[in-house]
Amino acid sequence: MGKFHDKRFPGESDAYRTARDELLEAEMGLRRHIENVAALRRKLPLGGEMTTDYVFQEGAQDLADTTVVRDTPLSSLFAGGKLSLILYSFMYAPDADEPCAMCTAILDSFNGSAPHVNDRVNFAVAAKAPVQEIRDWARLRSWHGLRLLSSEHNTYNADYLAEDPDGGQLPAINVFRRTEAGVFHTYNAELLYSPADTGQHMRHADLVWPLWNLFDLTPDGRGTDWSPRFTYD
Repeated sequence: MGKFHDKRFPGESDAYRTARDELLEAEMGLRRHIENVAALRRKLPLGGEMTTDYVFQEGAQDLADTTVVRDTPLSSLFAGGKLSLILYSFMYAPDADEPCAMCTAILDSFNGSAPHVNDRVNFAVAAKAPVQEIRDWARLRSWHGLRLLSSEHNTYNADYLAEDPDGGQLPAINVFRRTEAGVFHTYNAELLYSPADTGQHMRHADLVWPLWNLFDLTPDGRGTDWSPRFTYD
């Protein structure tokens, strides 16, 4: 019998169970810490008011339809009475031959989660590339669940730290809140801009991206030289 429950797996040794109990205690502490950090995040006061209603370009819901391009103000992304908006910045520059492979991998995950997310909050993805280039890539990846926007003709990326001063694109995650007083910024995943601890990658999206957490369950871990690719042959 272990320290926390009476379950055992076939063939496990007492040494394994002792080490697993030590890990389980750490995992319980990590869960508490994650929940405490989430509580602190929820307690953040409102950030700055959005003074520019950024106009994005958006295509038809059907990715096969290439005839429709409409202007979509950020304020219109608040739909169905939902007060929060999560806006992920996809690293796809206007002059790039292809987008970021890391962003593509995370959006592969978000595509499956999006219907569930949108049931509670508003969720969209914006990239600096022209809208039709974004949609061409989305068709290749079968991203039928994502709301895709082009920020090609506005300053959203630069203003909300999804672009560096030289025009390089960054994978920012921003959250906005609609109130009676207006639309306010509430959160950015600022680990992206912060120094990483020695030996750590500055990935700022781990908590919403299951890929790395799955690797963490294995003896191999994340590795030191693996990154997502578009395809695996």
